[in-house]
Amino acid sequence: MRFVTFEKRDGTVRSGVLLESDLVVDMHGATNGALPERLIDFLEESDENLKSSSRLLQFTINDPGVYPLHEVKLIAPLPVPKSFRDFYAFEQHVKCARENRGLKMIPEWYQIPVFYFSNHLGIKGPEDVIPKPLESNWLDYELEVACVIGKQGRNISAKEADSYIFGYCILNDWSARDLQRHEMKVGLGPAKGKDFATSIGPWIVTKDELEHHRSAKGFDISMKAKVNGTLLSEGNMKDIYYSFADMIERASAGVTLYPGEIIGSGTVGTGCILELGTEVHRWLQPGDVVELEIDKLGVLKNTIVHDEVR
Repeated sequence: MRFVTFEKRDGTVRSGVLLESDLVVDMHGATNGALPERLIDFLEESDENLKSSSRLLQFTINDPGVYPLHEVKLIAPLPVPKSFRDFYAFEQHVKCARENRGLKMIPEWYQIPVFYFSNHLGIKGPEDVIPKPLESNWLDYELEVACVIGKQGRNISAKEADSYIFGYCILNDWSARDLQRHEMKVGLGPAKGKDFATSIGPWIVTKDELEHHRSAKGFDISMKAKVNGTLLSEGNMKDIYYSFADMIERASAGVTLYPGEIIGSGTVGTGCILELGTEVHRWLQPGDVVELEIDKLGVLKNTIVHDEVR
């Protein structure tokens, strides 16, 4: 199933299911209130709610709470997640990005999957504009996959971790590389290099939809990024070094994970300008249109704009 959050013409925001027929079912309205209005609440009882929502796949335009896709506006499927951790799980990206900065690969990277927390209140959705931070001249995209936690757990083993995943979506971890580089010299960060925006969407695909694409550590799904229609990045999630199970085991060590938290994979190989080099493409500027496309997960499109001075 594909879960979305959308805005109706009257400004009302609801969550629901996107059908193959390009119809959107308002899960709250279509079930007379039996299912929640918001996906964040749906995830609190995701197993039971998934069973109840499966019947929505049979709905047609003649049923209550059903809208043509072109009559609603898709927003971030989880507009305010409970948290956002981003990992660093693709070896090619880590190696190349470090080499471009004159740094060698560190052996500790192969010992533990590492992550940082970013701003879970800075989430953007499909077609949203991304303000370029005023002090940054090195704006970058990052082509990633995210998983959404659907069940509470603590000290979760990698063997059990899959049962805690609700689904997956595209993630763009926008990066102000100059702010990031300056801040991390102090030994902390990359907070101000990342906290201005993170895009997710256009929908969240439940994990069962990807099961037949499963590979050793990830899924055999292609990942692409375009800027102004030009293909810059091309990779595959199956090349991931640390699986989402590994990431969940690490994230939940001594910590309780809750439904509605997001975990990012880190950037796929070639998946950002930092890795490609500015001889391939300059840093992003206002007016640039960035499209991330991942098999089964859709296309996530955003336009860069000038930030406002207030």
